[in-house]
Amino acid sequence: MRDVDIRRKLQVDKRLHFGDPNTRIIQELGLCQGIARVDIAVVNGNIHGYEIKSDRDTLARLPGQIDIYNRVLDFVTVVIERAHADRIKTIVPPWWGIWTAIENGQEDLRLNILRTHRPNPAVSPFALAQLLWREEALEALNHCGLANGVRSKPRQELWRRLASLPLEDLGNIVRDRLKRRGANWRPAPPPS
Repeated sequence: MRDVDIRRKLQVDKRLHFGDPNTRIIQELGLCQGIARVDIAVVNGNIHGYEIKSDRDTLARLPGQIDIYNRVLDFVTVVIERAHADRIKTIVPPWWGIWTAIENGQEDLRLNILRTHRPNPAVSPFALAQLLWREEALEALNHCGLANGVRSKPRQELWRRLASLPLEDLGNIVRDRLKRRGANWRPAPPPS
């Protein structure tokens, strides 16, 4: 089983949408200015990241990914093959969900929930604001009446100002902007 097989199955899994027709699925969403990329980000009333670890993957990069994902994502689920099942429980935080991908015969996969995801207890407002492009951040600050004195400042200053908003308000702004971006702002999904 390959990463692309699991990714393809995830993209059609109805559980990703949570019944929200305005859900946006983003492949390889860069977090914290591209320090890490989550395999699939599902953006609706939350930002839920799905990280895929096939049997061909090592878990060597996972501790660094955990640090970054924990700063930004409302929920995280790691999707693994059985080979990683025992070890993954000791590596990921207890609020992360764990799904297993099991071959179902005839090149079909089944996704089983090993552990249900829970809300991230510590999203960083600054890291969340970093998901916005400079123009989006400035537009949000203008809308909130907070743009005075920062219009010509670097984007880091805009993100700092946005990080002063209540986390719920900031989350709404970021999710709205991610959903409004055009279809071509992300590269094509990995080949099948």
